[in-house]
Amino acid sequence: MAEGIVHLDAGQWNALNPSGNPFICHAFLSALEESGSVGSGSGWSPAPIVIRDAGGDLKGALPAYLKSHSQGEYVFDHGWADAYERAGGRYYPKLQIAAPFSPVPGPRILATDEATALNLLRAAENVVRQNGLSSAHATFVDEGQLALFRKAGWLIRAGTQFHWSNDGYASVDDFLATLSSRKRRAIRKERAAAQANVTIEILRGDQIRADHWDAFWTFYQDTGARKWGRPYLTRAFFDRIAATMGDSIALFLAHREGSPVAGALNLVGPDCLYGRYWGCTEDIPFLHFELCYYQAIDFAIAHGLARVEAGAQGEHKLARGYLPVSTWSAHYIADPGFRSAVEDFLERERFAVEREQAFLEELGPFKRG
Repeated sequence: MAEGIVHLDAGQWNALNPSGNPFICHAFLSALEESGSVGSGSGWSPAPIVIRDAGGDLKGALPAYLKSHSQGEYVFDHGWADAYERAGGRYYPKLQIAAPFSPVPGPRILATDEATALNLLRAAENVVRQNGLSSAHATFVDEGQLALFRKAGWLIRAGTQFHWSNDGYASVDDFLATLSSRKRRAIRKERAAAQANVTIEILRGDQIRADHWDAFWTFYQDTGARKWGRPYLTRAFFDRIAATMGDSIALFLAHREGSPVAGALNLVGPDCLYGRYWGCTEDIPFLHFELCYYQAIDFAIAHGLARVEAGAQGEHKLARGYLPVSTWSAHYIADPGFRSAVEDFLERERFAVEREQAFLEELGPFKRG
């Protein structure tokens, strides 16, 4: 294990992430470390697992962390922890392979060939066994990497998110035309109500000034305090990504009477807009939907992006054109008895997830036939 991603060569790390997923890039993960969002006192201790070639260059890597809790993961295993500890085991610390605080599917094994990928997973298993950890977990795994985890014998867990897909729309009106008339009218009504109260600007890169970040930090703190008890990310994190990832940032700000009252922060990938953080200081009807969902659709169409991923949870996204898709995680459980119990649970859970997704698909807003 390395001491942290910040100490690894950025060019070599990013070469192992050809998809360009922004949440796995060196700049994003390093910003978490440099800003103190992960590290001492956070319960996320950076412990990347790497394989080097004969010349000392990175050949493969896992963005891994030693975890002393299960917060900030969005794939909930609190029940597993309770069960294991009631049986006399010690669930924490555990090994987490993830983009911290980011329920965004993407590559979790950074390797150019299957042999290196499997060796990385074996190395993760060795870390678990040699350090007396209960388990290792790779969350929000890109579906294309599931075969590698299955080949290594890891357990696979299914989940659900709601994503919007761009079916080659030339305009927002093209998208709305695919919806039932009732849903189309509802969206137009919501958008008109939200926009009647605010003006909205979209800021990219150097357009985002320190005062914009200060305003957004206020919004983020409010949401974090209500949802999680305390915000995961420090104020310094946003300064770091502004300096190193500006071209990948799209900040949607809503102003009322000249002052910012709400904001939504997005990262822009090669083919996707990733909605991540939202907050407000005024409760304005439908503004959350406007900034987080409708403005994201506008942006994706305007920039030719294939989809919008608007984060975890949210059946309310369904009526707004975001349909259920499967998300995946992979789990290595060291204790054979505990593994058997988790495997049984996952089989039953997977059946329930499939039934729920089929039901939600029927509730979608699109025209039938």
